[in-house]
Amino acid sequence: MQNKIVSHEDWLKARLELLAAEKEFTRQRDALTRRRMAMPWERVEKPYRFEGPAGRVSLADLFEGRSQLIVYHFMLGPDWESGCKSCSFWADNFNGIPIHLSHRDVAFTAISRAPFARIEAYRKRMGWSFPWVSSQGSDFNFDYQVSFTPEQVAAGRTYYNYELRPSAMSEMPGISVFYKNEAGEVFHTYSCYARGLDMLNSAYHYLDLVPRGRDEGGLKFTMEWLRRHDEYGHD
Repeated sequence: MQNKIVSHEDWLKARLELLAAEKEFTRQRDALTRRRMAMPWERVEKPYRFEGPAGRVSLADLFEGRSQLIVYHFMLGPDWESGCKSCSFWADNFNGIPIHLSHRDVAFTAISRAPFARIEAYRKRMGWSFPWVSSQGSDFNFDYQVSFTPEQVAAGRTYYNYELRPSAMSEMPGISVFYKNEAGEVFHTYSCYARGLDMLNSAYHYLDLVPRGRDEGGLKFTMEWLRRHDEYGHD
């Protein structure tokens, strides 16, 4: 591929036109962020339990003394040997982030249905340090629409991204956000799925800057090219 070649003056004219559109997009994004912040909350009624490095913990414990919690729903099912390669692509962006979030009163954790021992083994393989706990035996993943029963998958009626749709997968990715008040009550404030997760993947944002972009149009499916970071060849 090669785009049109022009003089510097013509390039600058095109860049300034694009800059105006980029600034308008930024204003729209900021307005959307304000709407997200103003969303009503729903009370979390169930006493969810998780397994982590310190043993059994509650959802409130995952806040680690902060008032806000971001959960990444990582696709690693109870009987899976390895984590989803797409979620692993996203998770490569997470190391180093929790310390910064904590200074803005925000905790971060990934949650999967796999047993904690399997989570720990996969995290060690990948070299990650961010918090990650198991929701095995809990309704948590099902209630936040990222895990599905065999019956739902067989019937083609999995509820994901706020609509019923067919899926061959028992696990899907997502982000959920929670708030804990001074009385210790926990509220669900936001969840997003599918392309809504792009905001957490800086590698894709880098690719969006280059002439060929994500370059996935000719593939059999999106991210067909993707491998876990320890599975790429050395060519």
